Amino acid sequence: MRLTTKGRYAVTAMLDLTVHGGTKTTSLASVSRRQSISLSYLEQLFSRLRQAGLVTSVRGPGGGYRLNRASSEIAIADIVGAVNESIDTTHCKGKSDCQQGEVCLTHALWDELSGEIQRFLSRISLADLVARKDIQAISERQALRALVLMDSDSSSHGAQDQAPEGQAGSDSTMHDATSQHENSQQKILQDNLQASAC
Repeated sequence: MRLTTKGRYAVTAMLDLTVHGGTKTTSLASVSRRQSISLSYLEQLFSRLRQAGLVTSVRGPGGGYRLNRASSEIAIADIVGAVNESIDTTHCKGKSDCQQGEVCLTHALWDELSGEIQRFLSRISLADLVARKDIQAISERQALRALVLMDSDSSSHGAQDQAPEGQAGSDSTMHDATSQHENSQQKILQDNLQASAC
């Protein structure tokens, strides 16, 4: 069984929303910054999560997403299922036609494993994960890193705006800001590609 990028990113994004949003709305751009997941990919995932009733969206200034019910009532299996991720370890995808149209020797074993994984993920809620100290520590580190990146971007843009026209430093500041943005975007792309390969 391989949980693909879709399922893993959906769980990661929902956990981020729980940690940083609570009952408030959180923008997908901020989730994207903290988790290095592309914004367009998050938009696709959250469309499915909203259709499944796990999140609600708020439009306008200060808009974004928030959980549609208590974090203790949202199991990890709900999230994985909402993005159409199958938790199935059988080779035949549960069709029982693994070997020339018939059940293979190990079908029952893998089928039972699928059931165990489903039960395991059904027992763990977002609230359970948020309560873990390791999750809290990682979340704090990610939030701090996102703030540093934002400050770095805004100071680069501020310096560019204040520099007199034609000043030599203006070009290097603009180049630095562009390089930082490109490096940030390239890192997100690499992370997404690596996750897809896992």
